[in-house]
Amino acid sequence: MSEQGLSRELVGSLREIARVKRLLVALDFDGTLAPEVDDPEAARALPEARAAVLALLELPGTRVALVSGRSLHSLELVSDLPDTALLVGSHGIEIRLDSPADADAYESEITLDTTELRQVDALGGVLGEVADAFDQVWLESKPAGFALHTRLATEHNSRVAHLVALSEAAAEVENVKVRHGKNVLEFSVRSTTKGDAIEHLRSYTKATAVFYAGDDVTDEDAFAALGSEDFGLKSGDGDTAAAHRVPGPLQVAQVLALLAEFRDGTQHEQ
Repeated sequence: MSEQGLSRELVGSLREIARVKRLLVALDFDGTLAPEVDDPEAARALPEARAAVLALLELPGTRVALVSGRSLHSLELVSDLPDTALLVGSHGIEIRLDSPADADAYESEITLDTTELRQVDALGGVLGEVADAFDQVWLESKPAGFALHTRLATEHNSRVAHLVALSEAAAEVENVKVRHGKNVLEFSVRSTTKGDAIEHLRSYTKATAVFYAGDDVTDEDAFAALGSEDFGLKSGDGDTAAAHRVPGPLQVAQVLALLAEFRDGTQHEQ
């Protein structure tokens, strides 16, 4: 795989992390492996990204996980990866690990208590009214809340819808967790973050080091959870705590392919 267009520092750090004994490769999906699209269910990883992920899944001492704000069901649908891939949905609230025989390890289903159920119902009511009040604004149900999408709305409608939703949700549900993404606001009665998910996966896989790539504001929690031996890759523009950056999903795919190549070569040398 060509190193063309990638910084010398990035490639050097990539070679270093490729040598670790147990590597966790954790990846956001939308905007990282897949270009952003208007219909979330139509999103698919770039062929180059999918090929690189599949190559990494085949390597010894290497685990691959997708860590997304999507519900677990949606992530399973759009990613279409083998069961050897670990999946984290809803920013860490839902987790699919290895053993179908162990429900706690394989898939963590959301069980909300009575108070949380009332809070979700209240959120659905006020956020539904906001979505109905603006053209091209729609509400997506999540296991512990909702996502208010404004990608197709005008800039004015998007801004006003966000302001109204934030105000109404805060008035209706005490301590509601709000996550700001690209053209989306997510409201949840649970406060789990992608940083929590990374720590969970690090412990579960007994990883020596973690490679994480993401593009959105919510990925900053994951970048903040990385240590000096880890590798953070930001896809696209915006402030970030990640040490490295590339323009978008095509370059993320290039980096992942190089990582697979370096790691495969390192293991052959051992």
